[in-house]
Amino acid sequence: QVQLVESGGGLVQAGGSLRLSCAASRIDFSMYVMAWYRQAPGKERELVARITSGGSTNYADSVKGRFIISRDNAKNMVYLQMNSLKFEDTAVYYCNGQRGPFDLWGQGPQVTVSS
Repeated sequence: QVQLVESGGGLVQAGGSLRLSCAASRIDFSMYVMAWYRQAPGKERELVARITSGGSTNYADSVKGRFIISRDNAKNMVYLQMNSLKFEDTAVYYCNGQRGPFDLWGQGPQVTVSS
């Protein structure tokens, strides 16, 4: 059984910080491109941040300078550090891993930002 298990969702005040974690099992984790996506009610799923197997990163314009994606290959973990949170960041956040034919998804915890 291959899985991505997320943790760290919840409620946070605007301007605050939250850290999402994603644990991978039964995959060659270091070879996967990992990413975080999010989907708000009534909106399409969007890419938030991506990190390659080599550590190169990309971010959506809306989160640049506020969010940081990172990975720890020794622990099969990927993280999303979210700082200076805004109400507009409220969404379900999904951990994603891709390698060749494999496309893995986490369960998608809710992140809610209050003003």
